[in-house]
Amino acid sequence: MEKNINTRTAEFVSPMHPDKICDQISASILDECLKQDPNSRVAIETLGGHGKIVVMGEITSNAKIDIKDIVLKELESKDFEILINVSSQSTEIARGVDNGGAGDQGIMIGYACDETKNLMPLEYELARDLCRWIYMKYPYDGKVQITIRNNEFKTILVSWCNVSKEELESKIKMWFYKLIKTYIRVYQADDFELLINPAGDWSQGGFDADTGLTGRKIVVDAYGPRVSVGGGAFSGKDATKVDMSGALMARKVAVETLKLKNCKEVLVEVAYAIGKKGPLSVEIIADGIKIDVDQKTIDRFEVKNIIQELKLRDPQFKDLSKWGHFGNNNIWDN
Repeated sequence: MEKNINTRTAEFVSPMHPDKICDQISASILDECLKQDPNSRVAIETLGGHGKIVVMGEITSNAKIDIKDIVLKELESKDFEILINVSSQSTEIARGVDNGGAGDQGIMIGYACDETKNLMPLEYELARDLCRWIYMKYPYDGKVQITIRNNEFKTILVSWCNVSKEELESKIKMWFYKLIKTYIRVYQADDFELLINPAGDWSQGGFDADTGLTGRKIVVDAYGPRVSVGGGAFSGKDATKVDMSGALMARKVAVETLKLKNCKEVLVEVAYAIGKKGPLSVEIIADGIKIDVDQKTIDRFEVKNIIQELKLRDPQFKDLSKWGHFGNNNIWDN
């Protein structure tokens, strides 16, 4: 990683953002299935907005769940029409998974860097930290976007529902004071800009103002725009779906490699084929240099080994769908 970095920007969104509500609904359905049947096969997508919620996908499980009840628990209002269209997993997909194979093809990305204590990109970690700080005080729909240039803030942009520009400004200043004292030293650039509710204060948020969809915030769920994304979304999928589980293991290997090699950044790229137990390829790049990957590491990426090592049969996915899947002190972050 170069010493003098370019300008970088990342965003994070509130758990009350419509897309994140849909992620949480899908993840909650998965969690409930896993509580009753750890071997559940789940691939659930949720669409919501303007008085309607649509839940679609596949579930093959011995769990007896009430999807409508799960959905309603995630909503502030009960005044929604809920449409459910869920079937069992395709037998053609199942025959590839039943023998321990991957549930889909695709490319998964893992990443770690030394810029923050959580080994996440600085701009991403700052955006998430500020978003969480505001949400603890104002649990409404909202977004945070931060642009940094080296270790200087260039722009802080916050759009948040049900709170005035003046009140938000005071809270952001409190966050900034806390940040430079306890978290990491970052400074205001000479051309620093603070943008708060730039279109004006607003009170209509969530599903009343916009639609949401599971998996539409995959960059927020991962590492921010600096790091490429691989396959599909994470939320609402059981661990046979390597979109999710392969990405978690890739993060685990990236973190371990960063610490072992004492380097600045590590990128891990893994490719899978549906029905194949192990990966087609595993590539690890540390500080821009490709390193050798031993067989033991490749074996860790077999689906059954990922599930066992990372304990992915345990219900835990709603919490992940709120605040990102990496850098939150989970098994794959250490």
